[in-house]
Amino acid sequence: MTDTISKPRLSRSHEIDLLKQMIRIRRFEDKCAELYTQEKIRGFLHLYDGEEAVAVGVIPVLKNSDRVVATYREHGHALVRGVPMGAALAEMYGKKEGCSGGRGGSMHLFDRNTNFYGGNAIVGGGLPLAVGLGLADKMRNLDNVTVCFFGDGAVAEGEFHESLNLAALWSVPVLFVCENNLYAMGTALEITESETDIYRKAQSYKIASEAVDGMDVVAVEAAARRAIDTIRSTGKPYFLECHTYRFRAHSMFDAQLYRSKEEVEAWRNKGPIVRFQGWLEQNGLIHPEDLSRIEKEVVSEIEIAVAFAEAGSWEPVEDLTRYVCAPERPSPPDGPFEGPGEPTIETTYREAVREAIRDALRRDERAFLMGEDVGRYGGCYAVSKGLLAEFGPERIRDTPLSESAVTGTGIGAAMAGMRPMVELMTCNFSMLALDQILNTAATIRHMSGNQFGAPLVIRMATGAGRQLAAQHSHSLEGWYAHIPGIRVLAPATLEDARGMLWTALQELDPVLIFENIMLYNWKGSLAADAGPVDIDKAVVRRAGRDISLITYGGSLWKTLEAAEALAKDGIDAEVIDLRCLRPLDDRAIIASVSKTHRAVIVDEGWRSGSLAAEISMRITEQAFWELDAPIARVCSEEVPIPYPKHLEEAAIPRVAMIAAAARAVCNRVKATP
Repeated sequence: MTDTISKPRLSRSHEIDLLKQMIRIRRFEDKCAELYTQEKIRGFLHLYDGEEAVAVGVIPVLKNSDRVVATYREHGHALVRGVPMGAALAEMYGKKEGCSGGRGGSMHLFDRNTNFYGGNAIVGGGLPLAVGLGLADKMRNLDNVTVCFFGDGAVAEGEFHESLNLAALWSVPVLFVCENNLYAMGTALEITESETDIYRKAQSYKIASEAVDGMDVVAVEAAARRAIDTIRSTGKPYFLECHTYRFRAHSMFDAQLYRSKEEVEAWRNKGPIVRFQGWLEQNGLIHPEDLSRIEKEVVSEIEIAVAFAEAGSWEPVEDLTRYVCAPERPSPPDGPFEGPGEPTIETTYREAVREAIRDALRRDERAFLMGEDVGRYGGCYAVSKGLLAEFGPERIRDTPLSESAVTGTGIGAAMAGMRPMVELMTCNFSMLALDQILNTAATIRHMSGNQFGAPLVIRMATGAGRQLAAQHSHSLEGWYAHIPGIRVLAPATLEDARGMLWTALQELDPVLIFENIMLYNWKGSLAADAGPVDIDKAVVRRAGRDISLITYGGSLWKTLEAAEALAKDGIDAEVIDLRCLRPLDDRAIIASVSKTHRAVIVDEGWRSGSLAAEISMRITEQAFWELDAPIARVCSEEVPIPYPKHLEEAAIPRVAMIAAAARAVCNRVKATP
């Protein structure tokens, strides 16, 4: 590490540029505060006033190919990174000329052109993304650094610890920059943290760490140069704690009752602009005409930005649902398979999923599998057994028990062009990753105005039936089917277990695959050349004329068995396998109901707020006059799934229940003479 790298190059032009960048941020945010009072900017507005030295000291040290992940207080980061001021302000107005197309607002500035991966309204939510971005660069041998900015409040979040641990374990090239402004919203650091020297927390993960005066732009730049040079030479993460202070409220709604005016004034007197400008003046390094020129240039830039935002246009309401998902999708493969081709092999559902993962890894060098115990253990359900020996630890990655960070890392890697397959073991564990799935994976395309997407696949086991009791017997796929921006799949057959994964990996948006635990041992015949299948369409698994039995996943085979029992009573049931729970194939559902005029929906989720309720309402909306009887549904009982076998069986849909519901619906109408 040389002095020319570790120390700022304090030429006069560089000194003036440092001061100008800080003044530029300060004056811009002063204008933003004014515009907020005029209701031109709405929602939350978090200003960077007082913290300018951190962004100005760190970001200019980066290369253009390096990446920046910011927080909800990201205006300063965006401006220094090169996001045009007019585009940033237009975004805060909500205009379609904004850097995120007007869909993100103040907390979600994105700009692909400058590798600015956006602000994040979730405290600590950007940390796993940064690890994923860095991991993608590492796996492709790119000499890039990802910088992640976050506040001291994020240190209390589990994602902070999970992300640092993962970054250290995998030697990921990330610079973590904690902007310690002493208050997490309105609570002082010493009230929330037993260890207030935050950099020491990073040291506990064996990450090179240091604390720096965040009000001294020269000290910050020197530290940033040291850190980034170390990362590029070692490939390992680095941690900077920048002691700083925000002069304004946490947000424009904040009455600031938690600190005194005297405290704020004392910090203002040693603020980064006052301090650096005073030092330049004392040493004759800047002249009044320099300051006058800076102010004039900044004021002019702000005026132009305001005019640009004011002249911007509102996106038409007709485009409301634009960019919820990618505007273009890959062509579906031939299929789906409706039965085994020739020749066939005897296999299990588990082996079919394993072969799907193996196939994806062979086809696409960007693909990799990550999750708890997926490597050496072979997966909780032995799905990935043997893959570590075949593909190695770079592509079969054992992770800590850190669902949120692992999922966020997968999302970040996907945003950077990789194709991660994240295994969350069981769907109840996915609740620990819900923040990343709901707030990032499902929203990133919409919030960024289609600049970024998260094309990853998240697999998890679902369902009950193995006496795993209440905490390991959930069926939450219906919950996830509620979320716009993701696809939700439920493969029930060997063909779908084998074929859905590769098709899902071609999607430009996140896909969740729910594998029912009762199917892993399912045996049957599978075409030896079985490959990708269509994931858009429901499939008629049994044709019939009297009633439509609509289901998915593990309940498919119970429903088919119930249909055979009904046939003995003279009731010809049609069985629809939904396969894709979001988006639902309304056309297939309505076509079946329009033919049979009766419907029973079988859903392992709880009855209240169930996916079955959604399907029932869609049938009512689209085919009410086709119905000859009320719709019925068979769901799990409103009870945590019990441990005893007889109670577990009573709590979830059973063949007899499905058949009884169908008989009741068919008997509501007298047979035609």
